[in-house]
Amino acid sequence: MTDGADFPTEGTSAERKMRFLYALRSRGVTDTRVLLAMERIDRGHFVRGLFAERAYEDMPLPIPCGQTISQPSVVGLMTQALAVQPRDKVLEVGTGSGYQAAILSQLARRVYTVDRHRRLVREASETFNALDLNNITAITTDGSFGLPDQAPFDRIIVTAAAEDPPGPLLAQLKLGGIMVLPVGQSDTVQSLIKVTRLETGFDYEELRPVRFVPLVEGIAAD
Repeated sequence: MTDGADFPTEGTSAERKMRFLYALRSRGVTDTRVLLAMERIDRGHFVRGLFAERAYEDMPLPIPCGQTISQPSVVGLMTQALAVQPRDKVLEVGTGSGYQAAILSQLARRVYTVDRHRRLVREASETFNALDLNNITAITTDGSFGLPDQAPFDRIIVTAAAEDPPGPLLAQLKLGGIMVLPVGQSDTVQSLIKVTRLETGFDYEELRPVRFVPLVEGIAAD
């Protein structure tokens, strides 16, 4: 984290926040609860080092372990599509910086977030603790298999791209539940899709083109 001298004054900070929220709205994030959650959770807490000064720009940024923190508008649109309710139990696959889980913590009863990189889980957990986000549980595990011990989930969000929605994750989604994830080949533009579990099967809705890091099986060596 940068030291306090590097942060802007309160006036500048307020203006920056207004620009940040305006950019989200202009890109289609219109849900009031989602916008309020994104106003409460400062992205600056989740971007460290060289890129800290760019935390409030609508762009993805590098984080450790070869991963990225998604651009805020994509975080907002994915969260909006997930339609999280106050009593929901949510699974996030791909903790990364922890930013998406922190947003979800403002909307759901309980958030479980998993990642294959121990360092990312450790650093995200430290940030959650520092921000008193007590309804998030971060776990190092192979996210492609979900979290069977805590299933079923009302909502599932995946922040890495698979060729198809992973079967174990579909199986861990409650009836009436929603999953939002990118699908497609890792070296091409992917599609963000919304999956709703119905009594008769699954309904798939294509939302928009996106680009995410690939969903990789196994636990990383780092």
